[in-house]
Amino acid sequence: MNPVTRMIEVRQNVLKHNDVVARELRQRFHDAGVFVVSLVSSPGAGKTALLEKTLTLLHKQSRVAALVGDLATENDAARLARSEAPVRQIVTGTVCHLEAAMIQTALEGWNLNGLDFLFVENVGNLVCPASYDLGEDLRLVLMSVTEGEDKPLKYPTIFNSADVALITKIDLKEAVEFDSAAAYRNIQAVRPGMTILEVSSKSNLGIIELLEFLNSRRAGARAVASS
Repeated sequence: MNPVTRMIEVRQNVLKHNDVVARELRQRFHDAGVFVVSLVSSPGAGKTALLEKTLTLLHKQSRVAALVGDLATENDAARLARSEAPVRQIVTGTVCHLEAAMIQTALEGWNLNGLDFLFVENVGNLVCPASYDLGEDLRLVLMSVTEGEDKPLKYPTIFNSADVALITKIDLKEAVEFDSAAAYRNIQAVRPGMTILEVSSKSNLGIIELLEFLNSRRAGARAVASS
């Protein structure tokens, strides 16, 4: 068999298995009434800082928890634990993304019925995560102002697989001469109609709006589930 053909078949089988597990997870989340939000970005875009802020603030009014993936170390989980929300680290080793089976394993022993929100922070990567459904209700893709305005054009697949684009570190916008209009055009060129939010974990710009958005989406999902 041609090696390329064999590689394609293996990849298709892996993705098929992932989709099966993701569907099982989605049903499990739905039955438990937990709203699942995943975060994807390149390294250094501010996922962990934003998630720590989000967990800290949401923890005051909702039952929240997080899973965080990384190639090595449990540093991010230790940082997120400062929010006082339950956090588990998924160390992927050489795998550059999270897969549904990893989520399934990491959830062993957790009572999902005791949660309102579950956040999943993916490995810093804008390529592989686009292909793997994790059973989430909402996928956020982050791009920081320090990365430039053309991220959506360079990585269109991840923007197409996400539901919301977050422009992070917006407090540095003027310092790095970030062109918001260009960034918006590029996002809309790849994903017309995509929701875009601007946030800063450091200055809290846009954080309240983000929390309101998440609560609104969860309420909407619950209303649909109960109808």
